Amino acid sequence: MRIFTIGYEGVAQADLVAALTAAGVTLLADVRAVPLSRRPGFSKNVLAAGLREAGIDYIGLKALGTPPEGREAARKHDHARLASVYAGQLELPEALAQMAQLRTLATERPTALLCFERDPSGCHRSLLVAAALPEADVVDLYP
Repeated sequence: MRIFTIGYEGVAQADLVAALTAAGVTLLADVRAVPLSRRPGFSKNVLAAGLREAGIDYIGLKALGTPPEGREAARKHDHARLASVYAGQLELPEALAQMAQLRTLATERPTALLCFERDPSGCHRSLLVAAALPEADVVDLYP
């Protein structure tokens, strides 16, 4: 199984869509707890519409997002705190259900995980992949 990850920090929607298209991604799994953005083109409805135009489906998996304490830790580059907070998030029933859904989707079609941070090592995307898809071949996209 292969899973893609992508962050939209510092890019335009068109660049993100181009990177997904070039990689052959057909489903974008938005794993933000709050799928809204001050960056034009990245709030869930606008993003989903732009993806749809390119033939890429969108699914929001908010329960796999980072709670506020984890987002604060990520902003402070405190990866240990982020990992601790996020591990608790992944134990919640909603998160467990969405992890199972993600596993199923990722085995059926090329899927990318989306969050804000450009570098997946400073984001919960890497923690999510390790917990939900440990056997996956991970491809980090940089638009």
